[in-house]
Amino acid sequence: MFSPLRTAAVRATRPYVWSGGPVEAPTEPTDAVICAALPNREELTALAAIGKPVVLITSSQLPYLRAVAALTPLAVQPSADRAQDRAALLRARIGEQLERGNVDAELILLEPLFEKWDPAEVAAALLALSRQPSAVSEDTSDITAAPDQWVKVFVNVGKKDRAGPKDLVGALIKEVGLEKAQIGRIDMRESFALVEVAPAAAETVVRRMTGVTIKGKRVAAKVDQG
Repeated sequence: MFSPLRTAAVRATRPYVWSGGPVEAPTEPTDAVICAALPNREELTALAAIGKPVVLITSSQLPYLRAVAALTPLAVQPSADRAQDRAALLRARIGEQLERGNVDAELILLEPLFEKWDPAEVAAALLALSRQPSAVSEDTSDITAAPDQWVKVFVNVGKKDRAGPKDLVGALIKEVGLEKAQIGRIDMRESFALVEVAPAAAETVVRRMTGVTIKGKRVAAKVDQG
């Protein structure tokens, strides 16, 4: 593998300069591998083990170097490749989540931050926090529920009231004080909605949702017995 001289190589503070002869790995970390001589296949392999070689050549030497580089199995930096793969996988997972559109609760929680910071900055901060689990993790075992354990709460606000899941999620978080993990599926009907909540939160939801106004309609809530 080869590349022309680049600004990044010129500004290197710890370069390894090879001028021909035996390739000896430096004892200290290096931020550039500069080849002042034309390497053969074995030398290029050894240089690539130290870092990505930057070869200084004349135009007449280019065909030879291309042939050598094409036939030389160069070492790949596994850690860098793994980091790139993880980043690509993370972006794909975020894209899938956005396509599903199941982020209403998160948007409601973050809305006050958007008034002060750019949404891209907020997203970057969340990603940074996600890499520090000890700083943000909490024990939520007492507020979550298995899918077959959700309790359905009847709310007398439905599609005809121009209400949607986002409105109900907003009320559950802002007015009732639930966490995202305590909210399950929301089934919007024409004149009412069935909201799944964690069992421990059902009584609180009924009590605090009753009297709340959604889309101009005063809410009445009760545990669904059906």
